[in-house]
Amino acid sequence: MKLARSALIAAVYAILVWIFAPISFGMVQFRIAEALTVLPILMPEAILGLFVGTMLSNILGGLGPWDIFGGSGVTLLAACLTRRFRHSWLAYAWPILCNGFLVSAYLHRILGVPYWLTVLSVSFGEAVVVLALGVPLVRLLSTRFKGLTIDD
Repeated sequence: MKLARSALIAAVYAILVWIFAPISFGMVQFRIAEALTVLPILMPEAILGLFVGTMLSNILGGLGPWDIFGGSGVTLLAACLTRRFRHSWLAYAWPILCNGFLVSAYLHRILGVPYWLTVLSVSFGEAVVVLALGVPLVRLLSTRFKGLTIDD
Protein backbone atom coordinates (compact mmCIF):
# COMPACT_ATOMS: atom_id res chain seq x y z
CA MET A 1 0.00 0.00 0.00
CA LYS A 2 2.78 2.45 0.90
CA LEU A 3 4.72 1.72 -2.30
CA ALA A 4 1.57 2.27 -4.34
CA ARG A 5 0.92 5.57 -2.55
CA SER A 6 4.52 6.63 -3.20
CA ALA A 7 4.15 5.79 -6.90
CA LEU A 8 0.87 7.71 -7.05
CA ILE A 9 2.52 10.79 -5.52
CA ALA A 10 5.36 10.55 -8.07
CA ALA A 11 2.88 10.27 -10.93
CA VAL A 12 0.67 13.13 -9.74
CA TYR A 13 3.73 15.34 -9.20
CA ALA A 14 5.07 14.66 -12.71
CA ILE A 15 1.65 15.14 -14.32
CA LEU A 16 1.11 18.47 -12.54
CA VAL A 17 4.52 19.71 -13.66
CA TRP A 18 3.79 18.63 -17.23
CA ILE A 19 0.31 20.25 -17.26
CA PHE A 20 1.65 23.50 -15.80
CA ALA A 21 5.04 23.36 -17.58
CA PRO A 22 5.08 27.05 -18.61
CA ILE A 23 5.11 28.13 -14.95
CA SER A 24 7.02 25.15 -13.53
CA PHE A 25 10.56 25.97 -14.66
CA GLY A 26 12.99 28.86 -14.62
CA MET A 27 13.90 31.76 -12.39
CA VAL A 28 10.27 32.70 -11.74
CA GLN A 29 8.23 29.59 -11.13
CA PHE A 30 4.99 28.58 -9.53
CA ARG A 31 5.35 24.80 -9.65
CA ILE A 32 1.84 23.71 -8.63
CA ALA A 33 3.15 20.19 -7.93
CA GLU A 34 5.17 21.64 -5.04
CA ALA A 35 1.95 21.67 -3.03
CA LEU A 36 2.68 17.96 -2.58
CA THR A 37 6.02 18.67 -0.86
CA VAL A 38 4.28 18.88 2.50
CA LEU A 39 2.85 15.34 2.25
CA PRO A 40 5.75 13.89 4.29
CA ILE A 41 4.03 15.54 7.26
CA LEU A 42 1.38 12.83 6.96
CA MET A 43 3.20 9.91 5.35
CA PRO A 44 6.86 8.96 5.13
CA GLU A 45 6.37 7.22 1.78
CA ALA A 46 5.77 10.63 0.24
CA ILE A 47 9.52 11.26 0.47
CA LEU A 48 10.34 8.67 -2.20
CA GLY A 49 7.35 9.69 -4.32
CA LEU A 50 8.42 13.33 -4.33
CA PHE A 51 12.01 12.43 -5.18
CA VAL A 52 10.98 10.22 -8.12
CA GLY A 53 8.31 12.69 -9.28
CA THR A 54 10.81 15.54 -9.28
CA MET A 55 13.37 13.47 -11.14
CA LEU A 56 10.85 12.51 -13.83
CA SER A 57 9.68 16.11 -14.12
CA ASN A 58 13.17 17.51 -14.40
CA ILE A 59 14.10 14.98 -17.08
CA LEU A 60 11.31 16.56 -19.12
CA GLY A 61 12.27 20.09 -18.02
CA GLY A 62 15.30 20.49 -20.20
CA LEU A 63 17.95 21.91 -17.83
CA GLY A 64 19.93 18.69 -17.86
CA PRO A 65 21.83 16.94 -15.06
CA TRP A 66 21.90 19.96 -12.74
CA ASP A 67 18.12 20.00 -12.65
CA ILE A 68 17.60 16.24 -12.84
CA PHE A 69 19.96 15.36 -10.00
CA GLY A 70 20.28 18.71 -8.22
CA GLY A 71 16.57 19.48 -8.16
CA SER A 72 15.69 15.94 -7.13
CA GLY A 73 18.31 16.08 -4.38
CA VAL A 74 16.91 19.37 -3.11
CA THR A 75 13.44 17.82 -3.04
CA LEU A 76 14.76 14.77 -1.18
CA LEU A 77 16.45 16.98 1.42
CA ALA A 78 13.37 19.17 1.86
CA ALA A 79 11.08 16.12 2.12
CA CYS A 80 13.28 14.50 4.78
CA LEU A 81 13.40 17.74 6.78
CA THR A 82 9.65 18.22 6.38
CA ARG A 83 9.11 14.73 7.78
CA ARG A 84 11.59 15.30 10.63
CA PHE A 85 9.91 18.56 11.69
CA ARG A 86 6.33 17.44 10.97
CA HIS A 87 5.10 18.63 14.39
CA SER A 88 6.34 22.18 13.79
CA TRP A 89 5.64 25.05 11.42
CA LEU A 90 9.15 24.35 10.09
CA ALA A 91 7.69 21.43 8.17
CA TYR A 92 6.10 23.95 5.81
CA ALA A 93 9.21 26.14 5.69
CA TRP A 94 11.71 23.51 4.50
CA PRO A 95 10.45 23.19 0.90
CA ILE A 96 10.46 26.99 0.62
CA LEU A 97 13.94 27.41 2.10
CA CYS A 98 15.61 24.48 0.34
CA ASN A 99 14.23 25.37 -3.08
CA GLY A 100 14.81 29.06 -2.57
CA PHE A 101 18.47 28.79 -1.64
CA LEU A 102 19.62 25.57 -3.33
CA VAL A 103 17.72 25.58 -6.63
CA SER A 104 18.73 29.22 -6.99
CA ALA A 105 22.37 28.23 -6.60
CA TYR A 106 22.35 25.93 -9.61
CA LEU A 107 20.10 28.24 -11.64
CA HIS A 108 22.67 30.95 -11.00
CA ARG A 109 25.44 28.58 -12.05
CA ILE A 110 23.90 27.27 -15.27
CA LEU A 111 21.78 30.24 -16.40
CA GLY A 112 23.92 33.07 -15.04
CA VAL A 113 20.95 34.73 -13.33
CA PRO A 114 21.55 36.89 -10.22
CA TYR A 115 21.65 34.60 -7.18
CA TRP A 116 19.82 36.73 -4.58
CA LEU A 117 17.13 37.83 -7.01
CA THR A 118 16.60 34.18 -7.92
CA VAL A 119 16.45 33.23 -4.22
CA LEU A 120 13.67 35.78 -3.78
CA SER A 121 11.72 34.77 -6.87
CA VAL A 122 11.99 30.99 -6.35
CA SER A 123 11.21 31.34 -2.62
CA PHE A 124 8.22 33.53 -3.37
CA GLY A 125 6.76 31.11 -5.90
CA GLU A 126 7.39 28.17 -3.58
CA ALA A 127 5.83 29.97 -0.61
CA VAL A 128 2.70 30.83 -2.59
CA VAL A 129 2.21 27.22 -3.67
CA VAL A 130 3.11 25.59 -0.34
CA LEU A 131 1.05 27.98 1.78
CA ALA A 132 -1.93 28.45 -0.55
CA LEU A 133 -2.23 24.84 -1.75
CA GLY A 134 -0.03 22.60 0.41
CA VAL A 135 -1.32 23.67 3.82
CA PRO A 136 -4.98 23.18 2.83
CA LEU A 137 -4.06 19.85 1.20
CA VAL A 138 -2.56 18.52 4.46
CA ARG A 139 -5.59 19.73 6.41
CA LEU A 140 -8.02 18.17 3.94
CA LEU A 141 -6.23 14.82 3.83
CA SER A 142 -5.85 14.61 7.61
CA THR A 143 -9.57 15.24 8.17
CA ARG A 144 -10.88 13.15 5.25
CA PHE A 145 -8.68 10.13 5.81
CA LYS A 146 -8.46 9.34 9.48
CA GLY A 147 -5.47 7.05 8.95
CA LEU A 148 -3.42 9.99 7.65
CA THR A 149 -2.49 11.89 10.75
CA ILE A 150 0.74 13.34 11.99
CA ASP A 151 2.07 10.27 13.74
CA ASP A 152 4.96 9.87 16.11
